[in-house]
Amino acid sequence: MTYAAITGWGACMPPAVLTNADLSTFLDTNDEWIRTRTGMRERRVSHVSGMELSVVASARALACAGLDAGDLELIVYGSCSNEEAVPNSASGVQAALGATRAAAMDVNTACTSFLYGLTTATSMIRTGIVKNAVVIGVELISKYMDWSDRGVAVLFGDGAAAVVLQASDTESGVIGSVLGCDALARKTLRVRGIGVGYSGRDITIGDTKWDFDGPAIFKRAVHAMSEASLRVMKEQGITAEQVDLVVPHQANLRIIESVAKYAGLPMDKVMLTVERYGNMSAATVPVALVEALETGRVKPGATILMPGFGGGLTWAATLVKWGDRVTPLGTSDRSLPPCTQSALEMINAIRAAQDPHGRSAAGLSTLVAGAFDG
Repeated sequence: MTYAAITGWGACMPPAVLTNADLSTFLDTNDEWIRTRTGMRERRVSHVSGMELSVVASARALACAGLDAGDLELIVYGSCSNEEAVPNSASGVQAALGATRAAAMDVNTACTSFLYGLTTATSMIRTGIVKNAVVIGVELISKYMDWSDRGVAVLFGDGAAAVVLQASDTESGVIGSVLGCDALARKTLRVRGIGVGYSGRDITIGDTKWDFDGPAIFKRAVHAMSEASLRVMKEQGITAEQVDLVVPHQANLRIIESVAKYAGLPMDKVMLTVERYGNMSAATVPVALVEALETGRVKPGATILMPGFGGGLTWAATLVKWGDRVTPLGTSDRSLPPCTQSALEMINAIRAAQDPHGRSAAGLSTLVAGAFDG
């Protein structure tokens, strides 16, 4: 039997940090309000495109795997913040890497895009369509955030990470995955103003407004991620005690804690990055996985559970059996260009473009202060 081992990994985090204190300079909020409801202290803001973040992350993952870009056969770009609809973003990564043999596809299931992409690429390797792949999770949400809305502006950050999959005869990589979608509630999380459906309507393309029903999303996320985790463990005959590490979607600390509780997983097994990076949508799981590897939390042969939830409302839970290697075979000299502005300066420039008349954004949130009281 052919498996799809994870042989390479790499992340690319923008250097500019946007703190809770920075947000309080233009929103009716403060550090305590944000931390108690989300567990977040800061997040990153990118000075480059999502594709540029992805190229650096992918180059690092390829070097880690010891795989030349010219031998790469598939690129899966998981994101809901693509540079443009046509051409796809994966093709831009292919060109920048020089991966001329690789097929290139985008996957958009919002925050679960990396997990859906990981399952897709694994299936293509296991069925012999390709022998290897790079799977990317990346977001550049800062560019289309509604920065006047406290209910969403405090939550999200930018970032990217990628993994390399290679065909293997040894059981490793994804050993179980469940995917689903709670589509009847899809409008509880919606970004209006992006897509051809807004041409000629009350919202101009590019002027985004977020529909974000915090309490409903909280309850549905906890239920979906918990049930998916229990289901994938049951299907693979694995108990909670046998799971060595949980790498969840980092939407909100309270969501993560609730999912761990209902799935019977102790928090000391959970990898957390939400405090430092916020919710990076499709990038949260792969970034947390890379950091878990870099900090020694992934051991050879470890069983890793990765649950996620996102717009759609999509959900997923993936079980990974890690291989023998937890250290890179090589490194890449790819890096981002210098960042010459602070995160707050970049956000204020975006805000000015969104609101050219200079109206005050403070207090305009449509969500109540208890949006995350569950």
